[in-house]
Amino acid sequence: MVGNLKKSGQKFLKKFSRVSKKAGEESKEHIKENLIQRVSHIRDIKLLILEWSLLVAALVMLSITQAFWFSSSYASDVFVNGGTYAEATIGQVNSLNPLFATTNSEKVVSKLLFANLIAVDYSGNPGLQLAKSLRASENGKVWTVRLRENLKWSDDEPLTNEDVLFTVNLIQNPAVNSIYGSNLNGVKVAENESGEIVFTLNTAYADFATALQIPILPKHKLENVEPKTLIENDFSKTPVGAGPFMLNAIQTNSFGYTSVVYLSANPNYYLGRPMLNSFAVQVYDDKDEIINAMNTSKVTATAELSGPEVEKVVSKAFLYKNSSVDAGAFIFFNTASAKLKNHDLRAAIRQGINIDKLRESAPDTIALNYPLVDAQIGLQSYPEIPTMDVDAAKSKIAEISGDGEINLRLATVNSGYLPAVAETLKNELLALGIKTDVIVYEETQEFVTNIVAQRNYDILVYEIELGADPDPLPYYHSSQISTVGLNLSNYHQAMVDDLLVGARETLDSSLRAKKYEAFLKYWVDDVPAIGLYQANLTYIYNKNARAYGNDVRLVTAIDRFSDVLNYATVKASRSKTP
Repeated sequence: MVGNLKKSGQKFLKKFSRVSKKAGEESKEHIKENLIQRVSHIRDIKLLILEWSLLVAALVMLSITQAFWFSSSYASDVFVNGGTYAEATIGQVNSLNPLFATTNSEKVVSKLLFANLIAVDYSGNPGLQLAKSLRASENGKVWTVRLRENLKWSDDEPLTNEDVLFTVNLIQNPAVNSIYGSNLNGVKVAENESGEIVFTLNTAYADFATALQIPILPKHKLENVEPKTLIENDFSKTPVGAGPFMLNAIQTNSFGYTSVVYLSANPNYYLGRPMLNSFAVQVYDDKDEIINAMNTSKVTATAELSGPEVEKVVSKAFLYKNSSVDAGAFIFFNTASAKLKNHDLRAAIRQGINIDKLRESAPDTIALNYPLVDAQIGLQSYPEIPTMDVDAAKSKIAEISGDGEINLRLATVNSGYLPAVAETLKNELLALGIKTDVIVYEETQEFVTNIVAQRNYDILVYEIELGADPDPLPYYHSSQISTVGLNLSNYHQAMVDDLLVGARETLDSSLRAKKYEAFLKYWVDDVPAIGLYQANLTYIYNKNARAYGNDVRLVTAIDRFSDVLNYATVKASRSKTP
């Protein structure tokens, strides 16, 4: 039995061996047929694999590009809150009290630190600032102001009627000698039972709203200060205001003069916080220093350069904005001078000089024939200005001079196109037989005091502010023939005095227009001055910053800050609303 089992096992093992050998041979053949032999087929399909790989890669790149394109389509760079705006200005900063702001630097700082009752708005008209409302009585003698609610100073103290009454009293105090003193001469002010501020005038004044463009000061800081010492008080160095910015720090140079006034956004400003975090007013002595600062990108902007000076800014980092202002350049004849008191000589000069040639010396400006700007008031008619006639003018001048020689002193300032215009005028006068000594002064307080106030000239080529509302009285009424007045021609005409006062007292715009039409006829006939061009503000600013908008109409250059809440220097990407 054991033997049979042994034989059966051997038989099984032999059979298993044959089956295993056969299975192994079949496996080798299967591997050879289905793997090894097919590997060689890859060479035949490698082009197809490459094509599919490129297609997949293209699809991936297309997806990435599409995602980027769509994100760009629904996003853009916009100005956002933050950053510092540095503007270059000219003139020393002797005081930060706005009642004494005379230099350009001081005016800029005052505009940013303080708020007015009334201020020029975007449209170029007197608008409400701290005042919530302003109304005039029917006779134009009583003007009533109501303040906005919840006004605050930059130190968080409330701004009230008491501050307004206090400020008006300071301005009217002769011991203070404020630059706003003439605004409120003879005006009485009091608070009524309704909590309003009432201004009572001796005579009607149609343009009294512009007289209320006065900065308001904090009573709680100054009520114990002697008025005559106000300019010397520490407030002039550490002011508290209600404007869009508040004082942060003052930097001085090695000589002890202010070089930079650093301001920070005022969170208590009645219109809300500005977009800028800070504003730096950088103070320079002259325009060459500003040009260097612009070319080295030390500042963001400046309003101090004009005419040929602008061309010296060669940096590509800046843009230029030209805005007309309600100001004009004129040739003022001193009608009290020995030669030009002769009306016929003044008329002959106007007849003989080429006004168009003078205006060519001031390119990109608008011709201004009269002491009124069209934007101020619409007149039905203007008087005709005599046409140019050189031969007639020469004949009249020769008759006036006789055997003698006419020599005139011509003064102007080193600003914008004025020196070039003065030089052209000198040549025009020489062609008529009149010799002229031209003196170009720097635009300083000394020039105003010694030349303008003293009328120390025969002819003055000068720019003057004309205001948002027409009121030529300061420049042509005989009461302004004084060292503190602005009658630069020493012009005296009784009928003109009556017309200018009458226009001031007339609230009816059509009647005012008729009075101004009559005034212009005298102005043309008497030749106290010759109109040249309407002044421009050339504002140069960094192309990566935002300054005042193109729709902002400027009355004076300082009105560019009526839009200061929207000034910006920082950009960020923001998604668009589909």
